Amino acid sequence: MAAVGSGTRLGRIGGLIQQVEAPATPLQRQIASFVRRMALVGAVAFVFVWAFNWWESGSVVHGLVHGLTLAMAILPEEIPAALAAFMALGAWRLMRRGILTKQPQTVETLGSATVICVDKTGTLTQNRMTLTQLYCPDAAGPENWPATSASLRPASAQLLATAMWASEPQPFDPMEQALHQAYAAAAGPADARSAFRLVQEYPLGGQPPFMTHVFADAHGNCLVAAKGAPEGIIARCKLPTPAQAAALEALQAMAAAGLRVLGVARSVCGSPGQYPVSQEDFAWEFEGLVGFSDPPKASSAAVLQQFYAAGIKVKMITGDNAVTAAIARQVGLQRPEPVLTGAEVMSLDEPTLRQRVGEVNLFARMFPEAKLRVIEALKANGEVVAMTGDGVNDAPALKAAHIGVAMGQRGTELARQAAALVLPNDELTGMVTAIEFGRRIYQNLKKAVLYIIAIHIPLILAVLVPSLLGWRFPVLLGAVHVVLLELLMGPTCSIVFENEPLEPGTMQERPRPTNATFLSWPELKESLLQGMVVAVGVLGLGYWAQTQGHSETLVRTLVFTSLVLANAFLTLVSRSRRHSLRATWRYPNPLLPAVLAFTGLVLALCLMVPGLRQLFQLQPLTWAQLATCAAVAALSTLWFEVYKAWRRPNPGWAAAGPKPQ
Repeated sequence: MAAVGSGTRLGRIGGLIQQVEAPATPLQRQIASFVRRMALVGAVAFVFVWAFNWWESGSVVHGLVHGLTLAMAILPEEIPAALAAFMALGAWRLMRRGILTKQPQTVETLGSATVICVDKTGTLTQNRMTLTQLYCPDAAGPENWPATSASLRPASAQLLATAMWASEPQPFDPMEQALHQAYAAAAGPADARSAFRLVQEYPLGGQPPFMTHVFADAHGNCLVAAKGAPEGIIARCKLPTPAQAAALEALQAMAAAGLRVLGVARSVCGSPGQYPVSQEDFAWEFEGLVGFSDPPKASSAAVLQQFYAAGIKVKMITGDNAVTAAIARQVGLQRPEPVLTGAEVMSLDEPTLRQRVGEVNLFARMFPEAKLRVIEALKANGEVVAMTGDGVNDAPALKAAHIGVAMGQRGTELARQAAALVLPNDELTGMVTAIEFGRRIYQNLKKAVLYIIAIHIPLILAVLVPSLLGWRFPVLLGAVHVVLLELLMGPTCSIVFENEPLEPGTMQERPRPTNATFLSWPELKESLLQGMVVAVGVLGLGYWAQTQGHSETLVRTLVFTSLVLANAFLTLVSRSRRHSLRATWRYPNPLLPAVLAFTGLVLALCLMVPGLRQLFQLQPLTWAQLATCAAVAALSTLWFEVYKAWRRPNPGWAAAGPKPQ
């Protein structure tokens, strides 16, 4: 049977991929919701301040300027910029570690993964197939390969030959390469491969799947050989009941030993060039079973333990026989039984499947549609799903998962196109690194956003309070001051916090709940309180200076200077929400001194350069006045260190160091 385009098996898999829509990341949804709420607050405040100042002054332009100034102070335009910077820099850092990301935002998503679905062959195992056992129908049980006797039994030699003919003439699959090597060793001078050519090929198909090759020589002699899932081969050969029971018993023994098993069958040709439409139409004769050993990678058990330590569930999804629990146990997969097969997955209704995927950790004999249903069921259960794969059959599930991870060396082009992240060295340890980076990005982005909220509060109130309370100098900060402070905040939140190392203990925490908001109410309250205390300090200094009869320019200078210094102190305090300043001071972050020095330089230029002083309507300060501003800034920010020490349940945290990057 011939087909083209969407009618081919590859075309149908491509159709599945087209039907799948890549989901938005949880962080994208949370950030978008948060920014929308803040934008709404800014819009309401803009209208209110515009109307108030218009009513008070009678000038539409005057009210508009004050409304826009307040809106600029409220709108958190740094957050989307910080999000983009964090994701892009995270992707760059991963690339330096040899991990390729096609979509930067997926880096953070992997840090929030709650379930990781892993393939067995080549991911947890070495994918170095070695022919280990043979089973022929006339044998009492499986026999080891290479044979211990000098001469190979004729039935075993025939089994090897048929398995080889069922493989590609120029094999690239490790199992087929092993079969060619075994055939060459067994056949010796009688090697017939050069005399035959492939005249008909039936691709992998059916349930369970198998494939068929038809070879012919120059004299019209024909060979028909098939190999595939052993249960399917045994069923298609219509063996007598005792022979079928013996073959299934041998299959169980070989699979229980951790071998990957293929069934082998042969048939006869009809007229030359006249072949059945389907490979199912051949009259098959059972030749036996071949078993391959594929030992686990040395790193597999350790990687799975790291996943479990991070609170991430692991599910093994494989196309192999259901008795692959032996390998699952070797690599430390928790609860490798019961096993759910692809056929069972497709037979379950949606509610039952959602329940079963939460209970089962090992899925066997899986095909593209079944893998896709498992991923969708896990997502419907509220899980953040990562999926690893390398084959064409994995592509739909890779695209459907929140983050698809393809193998770079042995992965197919279709799998790499569908995935969001590629591991060039095919090592699952790269996922541990990516998870660390993802959690670090989320952790640092949260620090940056909480810092932005905290510093915006005094900025908003410094613009709003003098006008609303009818101070003698109602306009202390104008649009130019707000713009400058925003420019100082931008590099701080986007560069300094992005460069912060992973805090100790982060990889031992459970993934954050999928229904959790980006900022919890307790976290938001802390940040708001930080901002309110800074606002009280800054405005308190301005009010005191006003009552002392100082000029408007001096009052503005004191407020502006203390606000800039408070921004610098708040940056230091916000490096951790739980560790002390003494501990975070040892965190390696060379960008922090640079940004703080830049902040100090900008402040000095504004106070000392006449042109800038005139632009910002400031004046030089005495050392005593500078010390007063610094003291107000320090007291209004460093109190949070006392709060962290009081709240911290483990005193050892204070001395903890960051995780090396």
